[in-house]
Amino acid sequence: MLKNIKLESTVEQLSFLSAEQVLAVQSQFGTPAFVYDQNTLQDQARQALAFPNAFGLTARYAMKACPSAAVIRILNRAGLHIDASSGYEALRALRTGVPADQIQITAQQLPDNLAELVAQGVLFNACSLRQLSAYGELFPGSEVSVRINPGLGSGHSNRTNVGGPSSSFGIWHEYLDQVLATAAAHDVRITGLHSHIGSGSDPAVWQRCAELVLQVVAKMPDIARVSMGGGFKVGRMEGEASTDLQVAGQPVAEAFENFARKHGRQLHMEVEPGTFFVANAGALICSVIDVVDTGTAGHKFIKIDSGMTEVLRPSMYGAQHPIVVVPAQEGDRGQGEYLVAGHCCESGDILTPESDNPEGLTTRTLCEPQIGDAVFIGGSGAYCAGMAAKNYNSFPEAPEVLLDSDGEMHLVRRRQSLDQVLANEELPAFLA
Repeated sequence: MLKNIKLESTVEQLSFLSAEQVLAVQSQFGTPAFVYDQNTLQDQARQALAFPNAFGLTARYAMKACPSAAVIRILNRAGLHIDASSGYEALRALRTGVPADQIQITAQQLPDNLAELVAQGVLFNACSLRQLSAYGELFPGSEVSVRINPGLGSGHSNRTNVGGPSSSFGIWHEYLDQVLATAAAHDVRITGLHSHIGSGSDPAVWQRCAELVLQVVAKMPDIARVSMGGGFKVGRMEGEASTDLQVAGQPVAEAFENFARKHGRQLHMEVEPGTFFVANAGALICSVIDVVDTGTAGHKFIKIDSGMTEVLRPSMYGAQHPIVVVPAQEGDRGQGEYLVAGHCCESGDILTPESDNPEGLTTRTLCEPQIGDAVFIGGSGAYCAGMAAKNYNSFPEAPEVLLDSDGEMHLVRRRQSLDQVLANEELPAFLA
């Protein structure tokens, strides 16, 4: 028990875990280790499936956010379909047991095995005129969806902005005539339209995007389903607000109703969040490996056995994650101002950057650390295990653990070994 440890002010920041569970993960699975919570995943799925809609809804999970097989299976069984960002992701979803007709590929790179995937029933969303032409050559006389860049974008930085003139994603809206001509040349019917303006989007901007997309749909008589993408804001840090899907979605549903009255077409809506489902359903548990400082005019640093090898977002975006030191030993602790540094030999491997500025530094008020203490990094379910500087400095990939609805822990991905890191390396004969 931790009866003598003063964690009252920080335990609530541990999200779906207790302090005892954090230490249990550290002891049982080693650190660093990711933990995902089944209850949170299922609750987020329920919220998305209740998104306001006029004529039916399909909610897809953008699996790039966290491609763990356990996470995919939980969300698929909860009623979500899958948005795959590559042919490899589509194959990964198939191997997890997702039915082919519940997977749609929306990819920058045209999959080499596109014909095989589509033949199995996987849906395809053409993201450029070249992709549309290539699809038409493979499947003349069929149906397809296209991704349109409506001319509007959102996001907390250009790195997360996937709409507007600064983004290469989708076919620019002014090229609609070429889209229709390309489809006609291959006798392909465009029955789906997709748009996505970026992560962290303002609901008002997202709703404006819906209006722009429906203006395009009005010029395409075969469109039956319209995907509005994702990009719902998720508050990871204390005080950060999350998008209320009911508030954001109601005006969009009304726009679909107005479209039906004006054009006589009832459009099926799709949404495809990623972060929304998994961000706060995941946490990274690591350990304090050192405590150093740079003198009276400098900083105090907590060094951990993790960093950009598991959580790249702070180094890449200046993203913020909740951080809590969980003492391994009983006793009273004070608090202090600390920077948290990762284990990579890289000056940018800092877990406490200035908000939205990876070049800046901002200290956190944390429990006084001791070597061996556990460190909880919250909001680590999205774009962490699936998007990190894997094997940098030759660190193996961290294991992944699932906390089920009954409170039991299950290993769902083993820790990588050095042999696995090196498995594909070969030395030519002259170096033998």
